[in-house]
Amino acid sequence: MPAPVTLPRLSWGSPDAARRALLIHGLGSNGALMWRFGVALADAGWRAYAVDLRGHGVAPRALDYTIAAYAADVGATRPDGVSPWNLVVGHSLGGAAATVASAADPGWTRRLVLVDPAIHLAPADRDTVRESQERSFADPTPAAVRAEHPRWHEQDIELKAVSAQQASRWAVEQTSVQNATWDVRDAASALTVPTHVIGSDPAVYSIFTGQLAEQVLGNPMLSMSVVAGAGHSPHRDEPDATIAQLLGALA
Repeated sequence: MPAPVTLPRLSWGSPDAARRALLIHGLGSNGALMWRFGVALADAGWRAYAVDLRGHGVAPRALDYTIAAYAADVGATRPDGVSPWNLVVGHSLGGAAATVASAADPGWTRRLVLVDPAIHLAPADRDTVRESQERSFADPTPAAVRAEHPRWHEQDIELKAVSAQQASRWAVEQTSVQNATWDVRDAASALTVPTHVIGSDPAVYSIFTGQLAEQVLGNPMLSMSVVAGAGHSPHRDEPDATIAQLLGALA
């Protein structure tokens, strides 16, 4: 694993909560955009922490933006520096990083929830992701986000605009360039902790569906549910249904 950087954190819930969760955002986003999960877990008695990934938010900048580097950072992040997480929730790139980190160190977390995880990106998916990031950087304003995502909560709109203003465009571009082959299926097959995938609706847009999902779900530690009507960010498109599936998986 590459040398890790220390990731800044936000938190929700009581400092005395017995259960600790780590929330990991996707490409071009920031930790604050995981607020739906943070609020829901705090209300359920958890202490939840969201991190900014390297090159995103206010996290340190670096030269290495491989999935292995992202995984090294989150794998070095623990509630108190030693103890395992009770839960890690990873969206998209965050899901890929969490998958690699957990496969490399099964003691890092006791449970995973992956939200439309970027386990393997086909060329068409890579083009879609690149075009989405280009739009975000071209006009990083709430008005532009609102026009593209009119159903999102106002806080998601505000935070998505902020995340595009904060993120290093070079870092986001290099995440594609340096991962010429985007494929962590081997790590997914090696997972040994209970893992639930909250999938997006293929009728809208999903990067974890079809034969890819069938292959990855061959690991008996994995289960999956799908958020009807949601695209790649179900926690923003259909937050109530997404949180219900999260809490259902934990139950």
